[in-house]
Amino acid sequence: MNRKVPTITSYPPHKPRLPAFQPSSMSTLIANSASIDPRAEIAEDVEIGPFCVVGPQVRIGRGTRLENSVTLMGRTTLGLGNRVYPGAVIGAEPQDLSYAGGDTEVVIGDYNVIRECVTINRATKKENGVTRIGDRNFLMACCHVAHDCRLGDHIVIANGVLLGGHVHVGDHATLSGFVGVHHYTTIGRYCFITGASRVMHDVPPFMLMDGDPCRPRRVNNVALKRNNFSPDLISALAEAHRLIYRVKVGLQSAGEKLRSSSLLFPEVVQLLDFVQTQQRGRHGRARELRRAA
Repeated sequence: MNRKVPTITSYPPHKPRLPAFQPSSMSTLIANSASIDPRAEIAEDVEIGPFCVVGPQVRIGRGTRLENSVTLMGRTTLGLGNRVYPGAVIGAEPQDLSYAGGDTEVVIGDYNVIRECVTINRATKKENGVTRIGDRNFLMACCHVAHDCRLGDHIVIANGVLLGGHVHVGDHATLSGFVGVHHYTTIGRYCFITGASRVMHDVPPFMLMDGDPCRPRRVNNVALKRNNFSPDLISALAEAHRLIYRVKVGLQSAGEKLRSSSLLFPEVVQLLDFVQTQQRGRHGRARELRRAA
């Protein structure tokens, strides 16, 4: 037999032996073997599978599904329609020796897929106290998102990728398997980083990156075409890449040449601005200035 359960709470500490899943009137399903703190906020239409652990400061949005053996700790918020696979641990303390406790958190948006054994640590107090993941991202098995990271939307992070602390990743970026990203690195939007690359410097937007350490090899044509970038814009970005990274004429000269050829699309200006900001940083990472401060 099944029984109804509240939609914005969970079982009391000593719950009786019940069937595997407990449906509520709003289709919330909670496995009998799940350990859920009664102070957790669980919206309607949530599924929590066997052996999941949900802490007291956790909030789970409508339609989210925890498969089984998922651990949500600390101040952790999941939005709508997320799906979290077995072994994932979200909201654990940051792996930072300077962390001495504090009210920091993880905030995850809507419709993300978080596969097996992914770890997402909550933030330190060195920035705004939030490790943040946007909407419709795909985090594959065994990848790690460290403290104070900030991910945008529509990002693909493949198996075994390791993001160091304070890494920022732009929308529509793709990181292939076993990529390692140095802390305080900024990864631009619509870039592609090939497998097993070592990311030591900021990654410009729209580029395909490869190597150890990785370098901009060419424009990320596949992603740009898939996302309806015009042929003229792709050609302009390719010319900007040629001038900056192959001919190496310098940013000012590259900008003048692109302007004279009517190739200064807004995306090309964004690329030039990104590289200029990167060059003002330390060790090829603009946000290292914040760390030094």
